[in-house]
Amino acid sequence: MSLDVPAALLERAEAGQVDDAEFVDCVRRSLPYAWAVVSEVAARAAATPAEFADHAVPPPSETERGQLLRALASDAIRGGLERHFGVKLAFQNCHRVAAFKLAAVGGQTYQRFISPLAQIRNQSPELRDC
Repeated sequence: MSLDVPAALLERAEAGQVDDAEFVDCVRRSLPYAWAVVSEVAARAAATPAEFADHAVPPPSETERGQLLRALASDAIRGGLERHFGVKLAFQNCHRVAAFKLAAVGGQTYQRFISPLAQIRNQSPELRDC
């Protein structure tokens, strides 16, 4: 299960009454490691003149890796995180997470990061951890 959804939130969702803040809070509580990684890269992206900040430290266990994969593989979860933090998230391999400033999306740096070439380069034995 990706998210630990309280019964009351599930009832409101079934009635079509869940707002983005409630959803994002559910993500924060359910996937604390993923939340911490995304929070950290989003904060660093906001604080730097660079177009993005990234996190490339392998997770401490498969539990944390699973959280990261669930958060970034789900369109709904990733979208909620992007709206909450005001960034565009990019993901390579099993743990490299980048937060791009919205103004950088579509630019050369972003296009290079999300390219097949970048993904393949990130699969070299010294960079691969999954």
